[in-house]
Amino acid sequence: MSQLSVIIITCNEAANIEACLKSVSFADEIVLLDSGSSDGTPDIARQLGAQVHVSSNWPGFGPQKNRALALARFPWVLSLDADERVSSELARQIQAVVAANKDQAHEIPRLTQFCGRWIHHCGWTPDHVLRLFKRGTARFSDDLVHERVLLTQGTPLRLSEPLLHYSYPTPAHYWRKLEQYSQAWAQQRFARGESTSMLRAGLAGVVAFLRSYLFRLGFLDGAMGFAVCTMQAQAAFGKYFALYCLNQKNDT
Repeated sequence: MSQLSVIIITCNEAANIEACLKSVSFADEIVLLDSGSSDGTPDIARQLGAQVHVSSNWPGFGPQKNRALALARFPWVLSLDADERVSSELARQIQAVVAANKDQAHEIPRLTQFCGRWIHHCGWTPDHVLRLFKRGTARFSDDLVHERVLLTQGTPLRLSEPLLHYSYPTPAHYWRKLEQYSQAWAQQRFARGESTSMLRAGLAGVVAFLRSYLFRLGFLDGAMGFAVCTMQAQAAFGKYFALYCLNQKNDT
């Protein structure tokens, strides 16, 4: 029977890591690559049987996940974030794919919770993420944020059971991620020589809200849908505004 490695990168995920690891206890190994947690995340992971490694620097999400991938030993790889959970139904589907051992990667539909409520529209659902693949057939992009899996062969199939994403238990969690991702996105674009304007930043926010609230049916998620769409508009504005500020600083 083929075997499965789960790979996870972490930094200060003590609130999440236990539930995440327990949800993939069926895996043959769990590889956790930590980037300097100060909240005991590595110790919790070790106690639950994970193979814990610590990196001395932070190269960005894509490169860090490639480091974790290089540590995996078994033929199949499932990549998870610490705030994600594999349900028992999804676990059975993953185990069936691994047992069949065909050279076919799989996308998994992801369902995200915001402030205690599952969001079914707003562009958050459906959200198919490529996470299950044969080692040696894929790698992560080198993006500092919003990294993606790049397949070297084949076209992925899709599983039907959702990956549960507990990313935003409070608005504060969203704001922290927004700041982190906006700065990393802007730095990456700035390094490529890209520039923007305040008008472009403003339009990005307006378009993001209209797309998610109207065209992606965010209004069907009620008050929380409106909140999500408004925050997505702020995120779109924020990343272009961060790039604008870098452009202005470089011009002075």
